[in-house]
Amino acid sequence: MQLTQQNPDIHAYLVSDEAVDHWHPLVQETADTLWSTTGDAYSYAEATFTFVRDAIPHSADSGDLRVAWRASDVLATRNGICHAKSHALIALLRAQGIPAALCYQRLTEDDGTVPLVHGLIALRLPGSARWSRLDPRGNRSGVDARFDLDRERLAFPVRPELGEIDYPELHAHPHPAVLKALRESADRPQLWRNLPTAL
Repeated sequence: MQLTQQNPDIHAYLVSDEAVDHWHPLVQETADTLWSTTGDAYSYAEATFTFVRDAIPHSADSGDLRVAWRASDVLATRNGICHAKSHALIALLRAQGIPAALCYQRLTEDDGTVPLVHGLIALRLPGSARWSRLDPRGNRSGVDARFDLDRERLAFPVRPELGEIDYPELHAHPHPAVLKALRESADRPQLWRNLPTAL
């Protein structure tokens, strides 16, 4: 799949915003700590991906009903769904000058019902012309996402025969429909009802 920058300016994928708040002291502190254990962009990107994937449980797996959506809140509460975890990973990458984008998939149950938009990320290492998608959702039985910049190893490869979709757009900011659902949901059950089913 050919990934497409929504904004042709690579600097758009380094900015902070309300959800990707990489100016926040907790994001900065976490980024500095992870950088100090690595020292180069590739190692940092891998360590950051692994940290968000493994140290911040997906709230559907942990049973946490809270809805975090700002990167700083995700790091503070160690909680979030795929979209929130993606915001945290994007913020940590951008905090160290690595361009990062939000990506989306439309996924369904095994019978093609209950469609839902899933969030993941793409990054482009400094000096590279290639974007690579990664999924920090968090592994569980049947899900084995890995850090691989050459071959996608995502949590959920799409199944077109079930109406699932890989959206090719690279977003500099969270999609408005996704952000609205996150911001306006009091708990995770309400969030499941509010999340968009397609983009």
